[in-house]
Amino acid sequence: MKSCVRVAAVLLAVLVVATFSVAQDADQKAATDVAQQWLAMVDAGHYGQSWDAAASLFQSKITKPDWESALDQVRSPLGKVDSRQFKSADFETTLPGAPEGKYCVLQFRTKFKTGAMTIETITPMLDNGQWKVSGYLIKPADK
Repeated sequence: MKSCVRVAAVLLAVLVVATFSVAQDADQKAATDVAQQWLAMVDAGHYGQSWDAAASLFQSKITKPDWESALDQVRSPLGKVDSRQFKSADFETTLPGAPEGKYCVLQFRTKFKTGAMTIETITPMLDNGQWKVSGYLIKPADK
């Protein structure tokens, strides 16, 4: 009888882990899809549109004109994107300067036509049940 209970406990643990993994995979896919759609707006120079599509948290931290100006100064000189490679995804519930929530911190290694290699960090969050970008950081890639 004890061995049946142990087998049942192990099967339950495997089921819980598998269910969590499937849910996390679905969230990662949804968050990544939103990030890539958002990055396409930025890549096309539609900076105002990217602000409109961002999470309310993002919009509360920077005005639309300031966002457009910041991206014009940072992204425009880099030129067109030559390639973007997925690097990592991490789920977090707390981030510095942000309220508790469900976040997916995504990183991409991005090369621009100018030859600049960068790491783009895009952070979608669940905002009223929808994944929306709540943060964006671009910095030179380590060599």
